[in-house]
Amino acid sequence: MILTADYHTHTKYSDGRDSVLHNALRAKELGLREIAITEHGFSHVVLGLKRKKADKYFADIENARKETGMNILVGIESNILGREGTCDLTERDYEKFDLYLAGVHILVHYESSHDRKNGFKGFFKYNFHAKPPERLVKEQTLGYIHAIERNPIDVLTHINYQCFCDSVEVAKCCADYGTYIEISGKKPHFSDEELFKIAETGVRFIVNSDAHSPKRIGDVKIAMEQIQRVNIPLDRVDNIDGRLPKFRFKEYKERNL
Repeated sequence: MILTADYHTHTKYSDGRDSVLHNALRAKELGLREIAITEHGFSHVVLGLKRKKADKYFADIENARKETGMNILVGIESNILGREGTCDLTERDYEKFDLYLAGVHILVHYESSHDRKNGFKGFFKYNFHAKPPERLVKEQTLGYIHAIERNPIDVLTHINYQCFCDSVEVAKCCADYGTYIEISGKKPHFSDEELFKIAETGVRFIVNSDAHSPKRIGDVKIAMEQIQRVNIPLDRVDNIDGRLPKFRFKEYKERNL
């Protein structure tokens, strides 16, 4: 398995440690065909991309494209803001972005006080290894599903990280709408048994580094090892061995913008 493209990387525009250019140079050094810069979404209280810095973000990516010759996608790791599936990448932003990742994060501007309560409850239950109540799992599952249904999301990132959901039900929805599930090279977020059940839904996968520094660009060893253990067919992973994914967001923009 050879990685073709890395679609989840961060820079100093959110919580990464280096520049767009250095991420791109590392991707070029590794022989990747594409890289995406995917900062945390605008609603993140501490770590999100700031709207006042967005134009400089776009310009830095364009300059890095020219300097490296790499295809660099302007991406975002948008925040899912609650059970209704609202995300902080809105239609007014679509024209400037190429790639739409989304995930659940703590310390965001939640859609409601109820969603805020669920977010913090999930965070503490996760970090203290406590069993979540069924209602919390149901509502956070609905948050993922509604987000997929209502937004042209390309990839769901680190499902069940610091939150809880029925990942199989989420995977079914991803399969129906053409949203990829990320298998992370940063940290395993599924047990092998869980990933096997997810794969049975027919959903397609992308492996990403979730790199926060250039040295971790393209590092998907953990993900590849789990894929081999679970025996997921390699033709279900769309950014390896020379293949590039068919992204939903691009198709949506071509039809509607």
